[in-house]
Amino acid sequence: MSSIVMHQKWRELLFLHWPVEAAQVQASLPPGLTVDCYEGQAWLGLVPFRMRAIRPRFLPVVPHLSYFLETNVRTYVRDGQGRPGVWFYSLDANRRIAVWAARRFFSLPYFAARMHCEISAEGWVDYRTARHATEQASRFRYRGQGAIRQAEEGSLEHFLVERYRLFVWKAQQQVLLTGEVEHQPYPVQDAERSDFDPALLALAGFPDALGAPAHSLYSRGVDVRVRQVEKA
Repeated sequence: MSSIVMHQKWRELLFLHWPVEAAQVQASLPPGLTVDCYEGQAWLGLVPFRMRAIRPRFLPVVPHLSYFLETNVRTYVRDGQGRPGVWFYSLDANRRIAVWAARRFFSLPYFAARMHCEISAEGWVDYRTARHATEQASRFRYRGQGAIRQAEEGSLEHFLVERYRLFVWKAQQQVLLTGEVEHQPYPVQDAERSDFDPALLALAGFPDALGAPAHSLYSRGVDVRVRQVEKA
């Protein structure tokens, strides 16, 4: 098993999901990955959240640099060994050094963005993002409602959120990489939304998935350990 290389805290996550055609997803994947479906249905996810206290192993948290916002567009896949995981189409963040480091050391498709987040006394998360070099700005306004629970194993909720492996395609070497994260199961709630924007799905190559999401969840967050990316 690969070694732990980083510690992170993921906070105030909104999981928005749209059903998409499995063939469309499969056509977008690199060699070695197969679309993972739930009861025959493929899913596309959009996840805005806050990254807190990011630090490499054995190093302390650095004020400002260790705290930023991130929004990812993702789908769900399996590799040739049948291992389930996440394939990221994009990850937007508002720290250029984080974008550079993720691209340089993890080969992840990060993009620099202008982002802002405020949390009201009533728990509403007002989250805004606009990728650099684009004019499109997106707003998400959400909060958790109802009882906190863990996703039941075998359920669609569990399929969508409890993913502990990611895959990366390193184009220059034509090699598939994989990495793992460790954390406790997500504490999830139903998501109450008053605003959302699926524009990042279009930038990822899915312009047809622009209606309201079919599935929404909120999580107050988890503490995460990240393992080294290695050849799949």
